[in-house]
Amino acid sequence: MPDTTFPAADRYSRHVLLDRIGQEGQRKLAASSALVLGCGSLGSSQAMLLARAGVGRLVLADRDIVEARNLPTQLLYDERDVAEGLPKAEAAARRLRAVNSGIAIEPVIADVTAANISELVAGADLVLDGTDNFETRYLLNDAAVKAGKPWVYGGVLGTDGMVMAVRPGRGACLRCLFDAPPDLGQSPTCDTFGVLNAAAAWVAALQVSEAIKLLLGGGDAGTSLHILDIWGGSATAVAADRRAGCACCGERRFDFLDSKRGSSSSAVFCGRNAVQITPESRQAPDFGRLRERLTPLGAVRFNGMVLEFTAGDRRLVVFPDGRVLVEGTRDTAEARSLLAKYIGS
Repeated sequence: MPDTTFPAADRYSRHVLLDRIGQEGQRKLAASSALVLGCGSLGSSQAMLLARAGVGRLVLADRDIVEARNLPTQLLYDERDVAEGLPKAEAAARRLRAVNSGIAIEPVIADVTAANISELVAGADLVLDGTDNFETRYLLNDAAVKAGKPWVYGGVLGTDGMVMAVRPGRGACLRCLFDAPPDLGQSPTCDTFGVLNAAAAWVAALQVSEAIKLLLGGGDAGTSLHILDIWGGSATAVAADRRAGCACCGERRFDFLDSKRGSSSSAVFCGRNAVQITPESRQAPDFGRLRERLTPLGAVRFNGMVLEFTAGDRRLVVFPDGRVLVEGTRDTAEARSLLAKYIGS
């Protein structure tokens, strides 16, 4: 139940005073819903700003758990979340419910793929990009353009960032500017390059500013690609023009969305020595039986949502949707071998 100790008239008074928002704009925000795709460096700041702005419903989707290495750049989390091994989506929801009890917050603990992204996008008025990989970002572009839903692209690396609002049918989409993602291994990642926390916060703040414009009616959102250099203290906006021959918004080809996974897959995680394995058939694990089987073989911890099993210098984290994160290796063959040995699939 919402906490009426803090009436909306007081809580949002500073926003209402802005002529760009006002009382009517604040009512629009309260009636709006947003999907935050990824709850890491960008997504955690996005979610915090949206919740404090009074966006009525937030869906927080993320596949990972909170680790100590996240704390410098991911502003929603604390050491208790690390100690409990909470999924990021759940930890974020817990924190934001304490910040604003008057809005709906829905955590989704899942790997976002072609199999589930359309449903997630359909349930929101707008999507914010908090992802950490090109595959998911291009998948989001396809799903949002196909559904006619606006979304806000954001990327951060080192001390630099980029932001662009996408308004399907009215402006450029991601593929208008960057037709294809870079080849695997050809682009630096957070694993090799690092991220300044202030840069991530700046990119997220600009993304939320664009998102609020869209939720209030559009304004000039989606007309520019913003290029940020927080270390140098500069921000440049360049025209983001729609390209007539764009495969996605021009020809209505949804290449990334249509390549639905038909088999199990493996992915090396950005920023850590770990491999994620996603089974072809996603079924909720029988955590009770799994605990019984694994307890004699190593250390087992279950927090009601995810199960962690440690044997030697390898750790397996089992998620409710059947995914397994194998930590301690970047070798997908070894990760699959450990999965077969201990989990049995």
